[in-house]
Amino acid sequence: MSAVVEQPRHFCMLGAKQSVVAIERAVPIVHAGPGCSSKLWSGLSFCNGFQGAGYAGGSAVPSTNTGEREVVFGGEGRLREVIEGALKVMDGDLFVVLTGCTSDIVGDDTAQVVREFRERGVPIVHAETGGFKGTSFAGHEALLDAIIRQFLGPARETIPNLVNVFASVPYLDPFWSGNLEGLRELLAGIGLEANILFGPGSGGIEAWRKIPVARFNLVVSPWVGVKAAQLLEERYGTPWLHYPVLPVGGTETSRFLATVGEFAGIDRARTEAFIRREEERFYYYLERAADFILEFRYDLPGRFVTVCDSLYALGVSRFLVNDLGLLPGEQFVTDQTPPEHRDALRGAFAALSPSVAAPVTFTPDGGAVQRHLREARHHRPPLIIGSTWDKDIAAELKGYQVSLSLPVTDRLVLDRSYVGYRGGLRLAEDIYGAILGSYQ
Repeated sequence: MSAVVEQPRHFCMLGAKQSVVAIERAVPIVHAGPGCSSKLWSGLSFCNGFQGAGYAGGSAVPSTNTGEREVVFGGEGRLREVIEGALKVMDGDLFVVLTGCTSDIVGDDTAQVVREFRERGVPIVHAETGGFKGTSFAGHEALLDAIIRQFLGPARETIPNLVNVFASVPYLDPFWSGNLEGLRELLAGIGLEANILFGPGSGGIEAWRKIPVARFNLVVSPWVGVKAAQLLEERYGTPWLHYPVLPVGGTETSRFLATVGEFAGIDRARTEAFIRREEERFYYYLERAADFILEFRYDLPGRFVTVCDSLYALGVSRFLVNDLGLLPGEQFVTDQTPPEHRDALRGAFAALSPSVAAPVTFTPDGGAVQRHLREARHHRPPLIIGSTWDKDIAAELKGYQVSLSLPVTDRLVLDRSYVGYRGGLRLAEDIYGAILGSYQ
């Protein structure tokens, strides 16, 4: 049975190419048809906060541009030519071959081709990311798996307080670099050194080489990154902590720091002192906004709706309920969450606070979301936290809208972060700024 998805919120598995671009001095090599690489760059980067090409992204990505000849006779020879050419003209610390639909369907032995170069001492790995196999979230997980299995060496002596962080998916989350820096700062506040694997200042492949010597792995996501943590536990015996909620705002960030600090065995007094200092600052600014919130109480949104991937949908919902006192409507999770993680998410939405729950629908289909919203009863204008796709339905319902999930074409995103105490304040500014902007 065929189906049509309107207003898609993610891309195919080959979107992992952008995760490679996010590793400092890493070079993706795409073994796919012409146009695949450029379209993914356009969708995941340019049309998602205008994030730019990066060191080896955009039009610089080497591609086999496979056609009829490679489909009929195989594309392994063409892949060897492109890798040889890339090594001559691209200056990289790590090369990652990513397959597309045609090469995976015809059965090219990409692993063997890449192995030939690795045996020559070339730092190169490969991941099977044929677009028909899954979403770009799954592609990101396949990339993590490939680098862990094919690039990392044996574990040496553990570095005390070093923590590998698996959280926002680069480029797919337009705020990924700011969010990862935010997590780094939070963990530093309680005495931990975050090993951030993507983005500016991460250290490139040296950060990846340190993965086996970390004290533990931290997964900050409902499900993306869990497989990598399980694999690292299997290969290196590294313990891991799964914190499924993006810590946004005072309530959730304090809970996050207390949980991580306890897992890491950090002195409780140190953790509590950092939390107390950050909370004082956070609530100073939130209290300062109380006059505005009280004055405009009749013009504020009735209920909020999130149309986001699971990381933002849950993290933002917790913040809006527990720190801003807003009430939820139906929440839409768009990342095609694997079935084994859906019950946990339903449980989390059922307990946003001790007395507040929200129904959740899993769908990548923007058309289905619009039908739900049109049929729902809105006694006051709703607040829709989603993507630029949702501006039209928000206008139709005379509601308010903020874009923070792919695609984002109405904002330029640089280092903005929604993580932590300061991230909560930024999100509050953006939401109420959008409401005030509607009066112009």
